[in-house]
Amino acid sequence: MRSLASLATVLATLAWVAPAAAEEKLVLYTSQPNTDAQQTADAFMAKHPGIKVEWVRDGTPKIIARLRAEIEAGQPQPDLLLIADVVTMEGLKKEGRLMAYPGADTAAFDPAIMDRDKTYFSTKLITTGIIYNTKAPFVPKSWQDLTDAKARGLIAMPSPLASGAALIHAVTLTENLPGGWDYIKALGANQAQASGGNGDVLKAVSGGDKLYGMIVDFMAIREKAKGAPVDFVFPAEGVSAVTEPVAILKTAKNPEAAKAFVDFLLSPEGQALEVSQGYIPARNDVALPAGYPARQTIKVMPFDAAKALSAEKDNKEKFADAMAQ
Repeated sequence: MRSLASLATVLATLAWVAPAAAEEKLVLYTSQPNTDAQQTADAFMAKHPGIKVEWVRDGTPKIIARLRAEIEAGQPQPDLLLIADVVTMEGLKKEGRLMAYPGADTAAFDPAIMDRDKTYFSTKLITTGIIYNTKAPFVPKSWQDLTDAKARGLIAMPSPLASGAALIHAVTLTENLPGGWDYIKALGANQAQASGGNGDVLKAVSGGDKLYGMIVDFMAIREKAKGAPVDFVFPAEGVSAVTEPVAILKTAKNPEAAKAFVDFLLSPEGQALEVSQGYIPARNDVALPAGYPARQTIKVMPFDAAKALSAEKDNKEKFADAMAQ
């Protein structure tokens, strides 16, 4: 009987399995394309198998509208935001919505693209330069070339009235080119067409309806690689850039996992993921994707996000007046 009792105890012990550790959940709101968002989540989870990333993807304006509705209801859901531009992040920072992360390692990044208070962190550079059709009458080298009479009526550009990234581009040009808003007026006088987004510009120039355009780098470079009759120029004066910043919300339910996510995006491994997706990595010590020139030949023009935030309405009105829209 004693042996049977001992056997029963052993069997009971063997049958008992310790419960698995609860998996942490990290909620990400992002404006990345779906494929990029999934690749980013998968790469992070492979490095942190105990954390499950749940992501929601939409355009930045819709993501922020959703977040604001949740805040109004007292139930903000995301731990993290990974969205297109720093102007939106500046707005959230001003409202006190973002959590500072002083421990984030930004030593390998240009301080000019990082928030000095470490409430948001640039993860890549998506620059805007000039796309041209190979049938164009001349090859542009600078932004001023788009005011040449030979380009009259042949220019397409995204509308800053509909796109935050396009507004950043327009404001960057006015802050860095001689004459400021007079440059935008010159584009208007040269019958540049400002409407839609980057995809519309790509379609117009690759199809030959327009021969020149302002567009984000990766779209033009990818299209050229596919055999389209286009090429891309990083203008001599420099390019504007959106930096797809990541930030932790003060209302994050899992701030430590969110910090790990930020660390991953800023690490050489996370930046190599950006390269594999065809983007310019924000880290200065990571090489650019195939098809891009050397990093040191690409000049990124400075941009004051806080100033742009405060002058957003005025800048849109100036653009509309300059382009007679």
